[in-house]
Amino acid sequence: MAGLARAQEAVGLGPHAGPDGGRLNAADEVAPAPTDGDGSALSGGTIRLPTDELFRASTGPSVSLKLPGLSGFAPQGEGKPLATAALGEVTLAAQLIEEGEAIGQGLIWRVFGPEPDGSGKLPLVASARGGTSVFQLAPGSYLVHASFGRAGATTRITVGREPRKETLVLDAGGLKLDAVIADGSQIDAEKLKFSIYEGGELDGERALIIPDVSPGTVVRLRSGIYHIVSTYGAVNAVIRSDIWVEAGKLTEATVEHHAAELTLKLVREAGGEAMADTSWSVLTDAGDIVRESVGPYFEMVLAEGEYTVIAKNRDRIYRQDFTVTAGQNAEVEVIANEASAKSDRDILD
Repeated sequence: MAGLARAQEAVGLGPHAGPDGGRLNAADEVAPAPTDGDGSALSGGTIRLPTDELFRASTGPSVSLKLPGLSGFAPQGEGKPLATAALGEVTLAAQLIEEGEAIGQGLIWRVFGPEPDGSGKLPLVASARGGTSVFQLAPGSYLVHASFGRAGATTRITVGREPRKETLVLDAGGLKLDAVIADGSQIDAEKLKFSIYEGGELDGERALIIPDVSPGTVVRLRSGIYHIVSTYGAVNAVIRSDIWVEAGKLTEATVEHHAAELTLKLVREAGGEAMADTSWSVLTDAGDIVRESVGPYFEMVLAEGEYTVIAKNRDRIYRQDFTVTAGQNAEVEVIANEASAKSDRDILD
């Protein structure tokens, strides 16, 4: 009965539950459920997870009742409670690879009826979260889906009177991403994000699988090739790479950024105070606008290369060229004097 309680308490919940009470289109393939991005502990190249916490059912106080004599009653049958005597017990487990250990946590189980209802959708019969789960189901055929992060598997099962166990192989692994500066120094995690896209040879646009992944986060994926985009800052420091995720193992990948953090300010003299109400434009050496802003300071991360900054304060425009060297964070001062002052015609030229 503990398995029945666990299976029933989450019925209709989860990322795939629809507005009509947790149903799925019969024509659709059951897709892996979204993940919150949290990683499970992995070590030694193989994902190993702790076993589930045991659940214990509590019983209420006993009550003494005086009942009249009964001439007959229905036998309980096979030592089971009457409420579940007609149900079959099935234990569902999942592994990352063949011959691997059972996953102990992080799974989402969904059990669907085999036939669509009047709306053409498969009814969600039961669901559970955790690791290996036990369900009490009426005898018959069911569609079972297990999701583990972005990895998942689907199978059909048949439930009978006798207890049975079904094990799904997810063919999945973990991916942990990080990035450093070209000189090996660490990057502030708040300024670093990853996006994971569908990999392989593609002619069109790649499908985004997971956006805004923080460094050091373990993401669970089916084995295969993925296209990774690492963004340092919010301008043009972007690195792309293809990474293979191996089933049953944690793949750790570190990319190298050739960029630096810059602070721009307009001053009347070297080392002076930044002038307020300044409009900023940063251009590449080809004249393309990279970033614009307004304020006394202009902070950003730029990929290494040659740039031009244009600062406008009141009715005066100032221009200065500067170079970004990978790993060398710097403060760029634009001196508000006649040497750096430019007219609108000069800027256009």
